[in-house]
Amino acid sequence: MAAPARGKVRVLADTGFFKALADPRDGLHPGATRFLSVFQGDLVTTEAVVVETCFFLDARQKQRWLSAVADGLVSLAEPDPEAHRRIAKLSEKYADLDPDYADLTLVRLAEVSGLKRILTVDERDFSALRIHGRQRFELVPWAP
Repeated sequence: MAAPARGKVRVLADTGFFKALADPRDGLHPGATRFLSVFQGDLVTTEAVVVETCFFLDARQKQRWLSAVADGLVSLAEPDPEAHRRIAKLSEKYADLDPDYADLTLVRLAEVSGLKRILTVDERDFSALRIHGRQRFELVPWAP
């Protein structure tokens, strides 16, 4: 797990936040940029979220997004050896929600890191998903 780059507060971040940040045409872009301009902590995510974000961006946005990742905008957590086994179990447990792989990697990351605050537009899923099957995620307000 990478050490915080910008401060003591560490917050998980999902695709929707990064997509809004990277795409000026996104209606949530002003909220994402406003949040980031005052945030004094470290954004933490997974490689799956980086990949999923790329899927929603055009070529120029993708290049800027990947450069920002390379420049340390976000700390990337490496999966541990048991990550995929746990993600498979989470996929089975939450089959009725049909969460995507990136979301499940964030649940696993929350379980191993102790982080539970998250920036997401996917309030429905992250209100239902549980850390270790018990703890709720804390949805961090950032969008109007």
